Amino acid sequence: MPEKKNIISISHVFAGYSSGKKENDYVLKDISLDIREGSSVSIIGSNGSGKTTLLRVIAGLLRHRGKVLFDQKNIDTMTRKQIAARIALLSQVSHVYFSYNVYDTIMQGRYVHNSFWGDYSRDNKEIVDETIETFGLSQIVDKKITSLSGGQLQKVMLARCIAQRSPVILLDEPMNHLDLKVQAEFMHYLNEWKRNGVAWADGKKYMPTIIGVFHDINIAARMADDVVCLKDGKILLSGEKKEVITSETLCDVFDFDIVSFLRDVWAM
Repeated sequence: MPEKKNIISISHVFAGYSSGKKENDYVLKDISLDIREGSSVSIIGSNGSGKTTLLRVIAGLLRHRGKVLFDQKNIDTMTRKQIAARIALLSQVSHVYFSYNVYDTIMQGRYVHNSFWGDYSRDNKEIVDETIETFGLSQIVDKKITSLSGGQLQKVMLARCIAQRSPVILLDEPMNHLDLKVQAEFMHYLNEWKRNGVAWADGKKYMPTIIGVFHDINIAARMADDVVCLKDGKILLSGEKKEVITSETLCDVFDFDIVSFLRDVWAM
């Protein structure tokens, strides 16, 4: 099997809400990281370690020093629409500002592919219909999203990301406050998309790639091929899951013996 190429390359990035006068003022401090096409990457670390800041930099939402490349193209040279065609972002849903129905919300994922006149093509409509069927949302397709439960709403938002057909999906703690059944469904849909999904950009076909921030170590481990450990805005360790997620590493990352704690919980 040929070696996977890097789809995201981050080089010497400093970013965050700071004066920028000194390197230590930044949230992220000299981050360099390569993410392979077709991989699933979990980013872990304690609160304030820079996890969300890193995702926002990759999504082109935060100014930074250094370079972030998508398939060797600098995202700083791209428009918002061009970035969205390559990278989709799903955060934890806490507020809904517009009362769209489910169908129109998922169709928003096709915005980057619509025509100059703003009309949605037959292909766009077919992709949305297929996504609705895949996610089992046919029964609620006409409901306003303001009437949905938290789990239903987050499923709709994930469906919108999948319908976007961007090669990379960024997940910023999307499963917080979801019950275990919904979390399991969520992971199933993501794994199915990664296994069978189709993603295109610049006329090229890409293997879907997932980059996620998770508080729950169990979810992070289940989702990941590779794990990136952040601490104080720096990469403490990164690599394949089986090599990174060890009791020693987790203790270093969180300053806390997580493995012993979980053993005690399950021993109760």
